[in-house]
Amino acid sequence: MNLGSTDVGLDYMRSSVSVQSEKGTPSVLVSQCPPSADRWYLVYTLPQQEAQAEYQLRRQGFRPFLPRLSRTIRHARHLRSVRAPAFSRYLFVPLDLSTSGWTPINGTIGVSRLVMAHGKPQPVPPGVVETLIDNTDDAGILQLSRQLQVGQAVQLLSGPFANAIGELERIDANGRVKVLLDIMNSKISATLSRSHLKSV
Repeated sequence: MNLGSTDVGLDYMRSSVSVQSEKGTPSVLVSQCPPSADRWYLVYTLPQQEAQAEYQLRRQGFRPFLPRLSRTIRHARHLRSVRAPAFSRYLFVPLDLSTSGWTPINGTIGVSRLVMAHGKPQPVPPGVVETLIDNTDDAGILQLSRQLQVGQAVQLLSGPFANAIGELERIDANGRVKVLLDIMNSKISATLSRSHLKSV
């Protein structure tokens, strides 16, 4: 999917944020909440340069927010978990266009451009970034599983059964979940952290 255009990029953000906001923002992310006059804007990065763009923007005094997911990578029969951007080539930055000098963003290392409309940065619809922040844990990982319900279909994000689809059987108070997987015509129960699941 080409996410470079303004309309496609923002539509993608709207459709991707299906979790509901919970009360309270994790303490580690308090600094991510912009002043009331600021709005969130979308930065389109160069390929695989999201972390570089985030770092360089911080060096200039901006306060970018880069949502991340925990993913499992298989290589030579080994599994390892990595933190990967939740939205390929996108991050967010709060700005007050009446007082902020936003043009340096387009010249930042790792950045392709701000998403624009009618010659100026186009704000992200209200509530989108706030929902992402509310569903990000203290380690900076986006938790897409906070609204999971027993009986729904889920996909495993990590572990030996990464990417497998199963049925959520149980959620306990400690954040552990039990999932029933259909592997090679056999039913297998797996117990894992709810952060390793997403709804499908």
